Amino acid sequence: MTTSLTLNNGIEMPAVGFGVFQTPPAETVEAVENALRTGYRHIDTAAAYGNEREVGQAIRNSGLDRSEVFVETKVWISDFGHEQTLHAFDKSAGKLGLDQIDLLILHQALPERFDLTLEAYRALEKLLADGRVRAIGVSNFTRDHLDRLLREASIVPAVNQIEVHPYFQQPDVLAADAEHGIVSQAWSPIGGITFYRDSGHTSTLDDPTIARIAEAHGRTPAQVMLRWGLQRGRSVIPKSTRRERIEENFAVFDFELTDEELTAIDALDTGVRGGPDPEDVTLEAFGKEIPEA
Repeated sequence: MTTSLTLNNGIEMPAVGFGVFQTPPAETVEAVENALRTGYRHIDTAAAYGNEREVGQAIRNSGLDRSEVFVETKVWISDFGHEQTLHAFDKSAGKLGLDQIDLLILHQALPERFDLTLEAYRALEKLLADGRVRAIGVSNFTRDHLDRLLREASIVPAVNQIEVHPYFQQPDVLAADAEHGIVSQAWSPIGGITFYRDSGHTSTLDDPTIARIAEAHGRTPAQVMLRWGLQRGRSVIPKSTRRERIEENFAVFDFELTDEELTAIDALDTGVRGGPDPEDVTLEAFGKEIPEA
């Protein structure tokens, strides 16, 4: 099992990333330091998370060479538009303390103002051409959003980061990504979104099918879900602030699920989304100012 994925522009990206969604800035430095110490070499943050500065500090504290850490961040909808998105790069790069970002993606599709989304993506294309980012992509895009984007874009996104876990698998979006050579990247890959939102789900960690597979391999349910995502060819972005969980979520490269086990997990899909519906994301409801660097 490879530990990295090759993006459609030839860039290598570690398959397992460390996420910092909802990680308070005060806890982010220690969490990212622990992740890097554990062996993670891919950190996923976002302008809207409010902790890019702390992610950058942790990377510097680690003593690792810049080339050893793949840094991914996201442009929030409030900064969509060509010039606004170019400036959003400056804000994120300034907070991270980096001259170049490995992967810069649009955080949402913003369907009600897709004109701004297209302008923002053109800014990403310029940043890529100028060498300020190594790869560009999108997040929470549906098949329709991808179709609308690709009718206008010059460069196919390298990544589409979407909600994917055993209870919500988005097969149509995964298929659309595959058709275009886009890596599907799973946020909430162990279904964490279902733990703290009233999505009508019980916890994936308590699912009897996943528990049975975990017991068969002497692993935890979280490890089984991450391994399932990896074996299905996805990038996975688990998150935690607890050191033991950070280590557990990275220990997924030394066992393999059978075809039957993969199929059994595939069959758990309920079609019920845990996070916001991308069609409901509007500037009025979700817009917020992203501070300067």
